[in-house]
Amino acid sequence: MSTTNTVTIARQSTRKHRIAVIDGPNMSSLGRRSKKVYGAIGSLDDLKAYVRAFGEGLGVEVEAFSSNFQGEILEFIHESAERVDGYIINPAGLTTVGEGVRHALEDTGRPSIEVHFANISASAGGARGLGGGSINSSFTHTATGMAMGLRQYSYAAALTGLVLSLDDPGFLGEPAETD
Repeated sequence: MSTTNTVTIARQSTRKHRIAVIDGPNMSSLGRRSKKVYGAIGSLDDLKAYVRAFGEGLGVEVEAFSSNFQGEILEFIHESAERVDGYIINPAGLTTVGEGVRHALEDTGRPSIEVHFANISASAGGARGLGGGSINSSFTHTATGMAMGLRQYSYAAALTGLVLSLDDPGFLGEPAETD
Protein backbone atom coordinates (compact mmCIF):
# COMPACT_ATOMS: atom_id res chain seq x y z
CA MET A 1 0.00 0.00 0.00
CA SER A 2 1.45 3.37 -0.99
CA THR A 3 0.81 6.69 0.64
CA THR A 4 0.91 10.17 -0.77
CA ASN A 5 2.44 12.95 1.26
CA THR A 6 1.39 16.53 0.75
CA VAL A 7 3.84 19.38 1.02
CA THR A 8 2.50 22.69 2.19
CA ILE A 9 4.52 25.88 2.11
CA ALA A 10 3.63 29.18 3.71
CA ARG A 11 3.23 31.53 0.77
CA GLN A 12 3.06 35.28 1.32
CA SER A 13 0.64 35.70 -1.60
CA THR A 14 -2.38 34.02 -3.10
CA ARG A 15 -1.41 35.16 -6.60
CA LYS A 16 -1.37 32.35 -9.14
CA HIS A 17 2.02 32.97 -10.72
CA ARG A 18 2.70 31.65 -14.20
CA ILE A 19 6.08 29.95 -14.49
CA ALA A 20 7.67 28.89 -17.78
CA VAL A 21 9.81 25.75 -17.57
CA ILE A 22 12.21 25.33 -20.49
CA ASP A 23 14.10 22.14 -21.30
CA GLY A 24 16.89 22.40 -23.84
CA PRO A 25 18.67 20.05 -26.23
CA ASN A 26 19.00 16.38 -25.31
CA MET A 27 16.27 16.45 -22.66
CA SER A 28 14.07 14.72 -25.24
CA SER A 29 16.25 11.64 -24.56
CA LEU A 30 15.19 11.51 -20.93
CA GLY A 31 14.44 7.90 -20.00
CA ARG A 32 17.22 6.58 -22.25
CA ARG A 33 20.05 8.41 -20.51
CA SER A 34 22.30 7.31 -17.62
CA LYS A 35 20.15 6.03 -14.75
CA LYS A 36 22.91 7.03 -12.30
CA VAL A 37 22.55 10.68 -13.28
CA TYR A 38 18.97 10.94 -14.56
CA GLY A 39 17.20 8.35 -12.42
CA ALA A 40 14.18 6.32 -13.37
CA ILE A 41 12.00 9.06 -14.85
CA GLY A 42 10.65 7.61 -18.08
CA SER A 43 10.44 10.55 -20.48
CA LEU A 44 10.38 14.29 -20.94
CA ASP A 45 6.57 14.09 -20.92
CA ASP A 46 6.74 12.38 -17.50
CA LEU A 47 8.97 15.19 -16.25
CA LYS A 48 6.57 17.84 -17.59
CA ALA A 49 3.63 16.13 -15.87
CA TYR A 50 5.59 15.93 -12.60
CA VAL A 51 6.51 19.63 -12.71
CA ARG A 52 2.97 20.73 -13.64
CA ALA A 53 1.49 18.68 -10.79
CA PHE A 54 4.05 20.05 -8.33
CA GLY A 55 3.27 23.58 -9.50
CA GLU A 56 -0.43 22.95 -9.08
CA GLY A 57 0.25 21.93 -5.49
CA LEU A 58 2.02 25.26 -4.97
CA GLY A 59 -0.89 27.16 -6.50
CA VAL A 60 0.95 28.23 -9.66
CA GLU A 61 0.51 27.52 -13.35
CA VAL A 62 3.41 25.86 -15.14
CA GLU A 63 3.88 26.33 -18.87
CA ALA A 64 6.32 23.69 -20.10
CA PHE A 65 8.36 24.12 -23.28
CA SER A 66 11.13 22.00 -24.73
CA SER A 67 13.20 22.01 -27.88
CA ASN A 68 16.42 20.64 -29.28
CA PHE A 69 16.85 23.89 -31.23
CA GLN A 70 18.24 27.09 -29.73
CA GLY A 71 16.26 29.29 -32.13
CA GLU A 72 12.95 27.80 -30.99
CA ILE A 73 13.91 28.37 -27.36
CA LEU A 74 14.77 32.00 -28.15
CA GLU A 75 11.42 32.50 -29.91
CA PHE A 76 9.58 31.01 -26.92
CA ILE A 77 11.35 33.33 -24.48
CA HIS A 78 10.64 36.39 -26.62
CA GLU A 79 6.95 35.59 -27.06
CA SER A 80 6.35 34.51 -23.45
CA ALA A 81 8.06 37.36 -21.60
CA GLU A 82 4.89 39.40 -21.11
CA ARG A 83 2.74 36.53 -19.81
CA VAL A 84 5.05 34.72 -17.38
CA ASP A 85 6.34 35.79 -14.00
CA GLY A 86 9.55 33.78 -14.08
CA TYR A 87 11.53 31.05 -15.80
CA ILE A 88 13.07 27.74 -14.85
CA ILE A 89 15.54 26.52 -17.44
CA ASN A 90 17.49 23.35 -17.90
CA PRO A 91 19.78 24.50 -20.71
CA ALA A 92 21.02 20.90 -21.12
CA GLY A 93 23.03 20.82 -24.37
CA LEU A 94 23.25 24.63 -24.33
CA THR A 95 24.76 24.84 -20.84
CA THR A 96 28.19 26.00 -22.04
CA VAL A 97 27.24 27.54 -25.39
CA GLY A 98 23.77 29.06 -24.95
CA GLU A 99 24.76 32.71 -24.70
CA GLY A 100 21.84 33.83 -26.88
CA VAL A 101 19.32 32.05 -24.65
CA ARG A 102 20.97 33.36 -21.49
CA HIS A 103 20.87 36.89 -22.87
CA ALA A 104 17.21 36.56 -23.89
CA LEU A 105 16.29 35.40 -20.36
CA GLU A 106 18.19 38.31 -18.85
CA ASP A 107 16.44 40.77 -21.19
CA THR A 108 12.99 39.67 -20.00
CA GLY A 109 13.67 41.23 -16.61
CA ARG A 110 12.06 38.15 -15.06
CA PRO A 111 13.79 35.94 -12.48
CA SER A 112 15.24 32.70 -13.81
CA ILE A 113 16.37 29.57 -12.04
CA GLU A 114 18.89 27.25 -13.70
CA VAL A 115 18.25 23.54 -13.11
CA HIS A 116 20.17 20.38 -13.90
CA PHE A 117 19.48 16.73 -13.12
CA ALA A 118 23.22 16.27 -12.60
CA ASN A 119 25.57 18.11 -10.28
CA ILE A 120 27.49 19.91 -13.02
CA SER A 121 30.15 21.01 -10.51
CA ALA A 122 31.00 17.46 -9.41
CA SER A 123 34.16 15.75 -10.55
CA ALA A 124 33.95 12.81 -12.94
CA GLY A 125 32.42 9.88 -11.11
CA GLY A 126 31.25 12.08 -8.24
CA ALA A 127 27.80 11.74 -6.76
CA ARG A 128 25.25 12.71 -9.45
CA GLY A 129 28.11 14.10 -11.52
CA LEU A 130 28.53 13.90 -15.26
CA GLY A 131 30.77 11.20 -16.73
CA GLY A 132 33.13 13.76 -18.22
CA GLY A 133 33.49 15.79 -15.04
CA SER A 134 32.44 19.29 -14.10
CA ILE A 135 31.40 21.93 -16.61
CA ASN A 136 31.03 25.70 -16.35
CA SER A 137 27.60 26.99 -17.25
CA SER A 138 27.21 30.24 -19.15
CA PHE A 139 23.82 30.69 -17.41
CA THR A 140 24.89 30.66 -13.77
CA HIS A 141 26.30 34.18 -13.51
CA THR A 142 22.99 35.86 -14.43
CA ALA A 143 20.51 33.33 -13.02
CA THR A 144 18.53 34.31 -9.94
CA GLY A 145 19.32 30.90 -8.46
CA MET A 146 20.27 27.33 -9.25
CA ALA A 147 19.18 23.81 -8.32
CA MET A 148 21.20 20.81 -9.45
CA GLY A 149 22.15 17.25 -8.69
CA LEU A 150 18.69 16.28 -7.45
CA ARG A 151 17.39 14.72 -10.68
CA GLN A 152 13.73 15.74 -11.23
CA TYR A 153 13.65 17.09 -7.68
CA SER A 154 15.88 19.93 -8.87
CA TYR A 155 12.75 21.21 -10.64
CA ALA A 156 10.68 20.96 -7.44
CA ALA A 157 13.37 22.89 -5.53
CA ALA A 158 13.60 25.53 -8.26
CA LEU A 159 9.84 25.92 -8.47
CA THR A 160 9.46 26.24 -4.71
CA GLY A 161 12.26 28.81 -4.47
CA LEU A 162 11.01 30.82 -7.44
CA VAL A 163 7.43 30.95 -6.14
CA LEU A 164 8.53 32.04 -2.67
CA SER A 165 10.83 34.71 -4.12
CA LEU A 166 8.04 36.02 -6.37
CA ASP A 167 5.78 36.25 -3.31
CA ASP A 168 8.41 38.28 -1.41
CA PRO A 169 8.49 41.81 -2.86
CA GLY A 170 11.84 42.62 -1.24
CA PHE A 171 13.65 39.52 -2.49
CA LEU A 172 13.81 40.44 -6.17
CA GLY A 173 14.89 44.01 -5.59
CA GLU A 174 11.70 45.90 -4.90
CA PRO A 175 12.06 48.26 -1.97
CA ALA A 176 10.97 46.76 1.33
CA GLU A 177 8.24 48.59 3.20
CA THR A 178 9.37 50.64 6.15
CA ASP A 179 7.36 51.70 9.17
